[in-house]
Amino acid sequence: MLQQQHLRNIRLLIAYDGTDFSGWQKQALGFRTVQGEIEKALKIIHKTHIKLTGSGRTDTGVHAAGQVANFYTSIDSIKAHKFVPALNRLLPSDIRIMEAHETHHDFHSRFDAKYRSYRYYIIPGTAALPWELRYAWQIWRQPNLEKLNELSSFLRGELDCTLFAVPQDKSASRSRYIRNAYFCTDGKNIIFEITANAFLWKMARSVIGTLLFYEEKNISSDEFKVILNSGDRSLAGPTAPASGLFLWNIGYY
Repeated sequence: MLQQQHLRNIRLLIAYDGTDFSGWQKQALGFRTVQGEIEKALKIIHKTHIKLTGSGRTDTGVHAAGQVANFYTSIDSIKAHKFVPALNRLLPSDIRIMEAHETHHDFHSRFDAKYRSYRYYIIPGTAALPWELRYAWQIWRQPNLEKLNELSSFLRGELDCTLFAVPQDKSASRSRYIRNAYFCTDGKNIIFEITANAFLWKMARSVIGTLLFYEEKNISSDEFKVILNSGDRSLAGPTAPASGLFLWNIGYY
């Protein structure tokens, strides 16, 4: 194990197809994870175990376009940007290192993150191509975007997000600061984007499932505000499938 003192700190931008992974975090039981695969590649390069710190965990089946992670290296002969081809040669094709930069020694990809953005892709009212089902949720109706954005408008600022918290979530606080949440279209797809300082376990998928559930019921704004403030998990809609969710961006100031 390398000591961090006097080592270079390398920051990575990572994309992955989460379909065949048991999430980001390495697990003791040996399930295939994104962190585990990258640490295997780092070990080949360094000839010793290298710990990779991610900006946050993604669950089984969730993808990423903008995951950030960092590690410390004692190797001076590899320029930071050269870790991109060096790692990609060793990694499976469902993980790609997009960027690599040397950063200040104290940078921590998780604790220094100020906000995280997720995008969720929906294919509404039409049959999806087979490969699209890996990256989107197919629903057999055309939801009302105006109504969805009306409901989404209440997801702003500091909120008690207990409504969206699964029972297994062990967070000390369920309060989160949501910067924005909105729906838009991209061709035939509907995209939902949500940005917050942090997320509870499965929160993003619970939000999307709940918004679609109450949009279909054509609930009033006043009724939705009562539900949102209730903190009653039994009033949440179904949790959306993992396949449509992408960790899109990590913000640092």
